[in-house]
Amino acid sequence: MPIKTFQQIFEAVDQTPSPIPIAVIGGAEPTVLKALSEATRRGWIHPIVTGKTAEIQAVADEHTIDLNRFELLDTDQHAALAVEQINQGRAKLLMKGQVSTPDLMRAILDRENGLRTDETICQVVVMQLPRQKRTIVLADTGICVQPDIEQRVEIMAAATRVARRLGAEKPRVALMAATEKPTEVMPDSIESEEISRRFNENEKPSPRLVEMADCYIQGPLSFDLAFDHTAGDRKKMDGPVVGHADVMIFPSLVSANLTVKAIMYTADCEFGGILCGVKCPVVFMSRSDTTETRLRSLALALKTLSR
Repeated sequence: MPIKTFQQIFEAVDQTPSPIPIAVIGGAEPTVLKALSEATRRGWIHPIVTGKTAEIQAVADEHTIDLNRFELLDTDQHAALAVEQINQGRAKLLMKGQVSTPDLMRAILDRENGLRTDETICQVVVMQLPRQKRTIVLADTGICVQPDIEQRVEIMAAATRVARRLGAEKPRVALMAATEKPTEVMPDSIESEEISRRFNENEKPSPRLVEMADCYIQGPLSFDLAFDHTAGDRKKMDGPVVGHADVMIFPSLVSANLTVKAIMYTADCEFGGILCGVKCPVVFMSRSDTTETRLRSLALALKTLSR
């Protein structure tokens, strides 16, 4: 079963029985407030927004955004206060608003008051490509610079959980590389082969691999082989994932970030992203993103949260 489109995700989240409280870090930004306003109108969320209240209200007034159903928390420590709302049980989701990633991560990683778990923290992006009628999940696109094998396995587990929540009953997972032939000059291709071997030979020393029993894993695979079945025909390469990847797991932040940004800015696509590996889903995209992207990321986080 293919991964749901964003329209289908929106339709599913529209059935939310009651608004989900969400803590928002830094609300003095028009696209953040517009996305929150639309999500509130649709009955998805109850926004708890941290930051300087006067600045948030000024932005809302300038863009004619009604804040009557918003809860504003006036503070200079907007990241820490938003995380506190999660730990106190007042909010179930966290959203990155007008705050830098380093400031956000400091609050999340705080040893005493943060949101860490025993899992690898990673960004998972969902991209819908209407022309190709495909929706794919990509990770890690924002946190781990050079994940080792065990971190890649945990990233793979997080991304696969997202794919399952979005309708992929048996996700097809591609371990991405610049080549489909393992070579020592590209150590990540050797690691991809090792992860694939462990899984396909039922050698599961990692709890994350045990968790992923019901999926296909293949790698290393280049992007063309993971995405386009005709590339497999031309290169005479087959397998359950070739041309049909639901999930793409990248060997480094550089490769993932460049791939995602290239698609975002050159293709007709829709996308949204969340942070996984913490106590709750985090709506996590760039401060330069549009209202529409923020709204899609909100819907994705809510769909991931739902049971």
